[in-house]
Amino acid sequence: MGLLELFIIAVGLSMDAFAVAICKGLSVRALRPGHAVVTGLYFGGFQSLMPLIGYFLGVRFQSLITSVDHWIAFVLLALIGGNMIRESRNTDEESLSDSFSFATMLPLAVATSIDALAVGVTFAFLQVDIVPAVCFIGVTTFILSCVGVKIGNVFGAKYKSRAELFGGVVLILMGCKILLEHLGVLG
Repeated sequence: MGLLELFIIAVGLSMDAFAVAICKGLSVRALRPGHAVVTGLYFGGFQSLMPLIGYFLGVRFQSLITSVDHWIAFVLLALIGGNMIRESRNTDEESLSDSFSFATMLPLAVATSIDALAVGVTFAFLQVDIVPAVCFIGVTTFILSCVGVKIGNVFGAKYKSRAELFGGVVLILMGCKILLEHLGVLG
């Protein structure tokens, strides 16, 4: 997997965190730089941790499913992407606490990074160099989360659904690319 593909996956995975970061920015009246940093650290940290856990799970069971690994990668990325697209169409208003405490941020960080666990399993099948990959995903998510907090504070919820839609489409396209490459359709 090349750097461009990894960047595309990192951005796709970061879109859930970006959308929630926008909501966190909305919830704060007086935004301080610490708000963005705390949000970025939680979301970026968990976006790094989850694919690492998924990778080790995938490596553990890789020998059992090598013959269908490309289908697993495709299905996981398509499901994650489809779920993100579905969430982008949800018009219900979400309200988030303006707290940046551990009790508030931990569940948000876990919820926005569950899809990264499945991507980590996919990385095991693709023999991705995991340490640089998870660091890259974490840094990308950190940056986008910090930006999301600021955007949310300045512009409001206008971009939340677009971010989720974009992330979902990107992940589905990456799943299709992996499948088509393995089937020999793409060179």
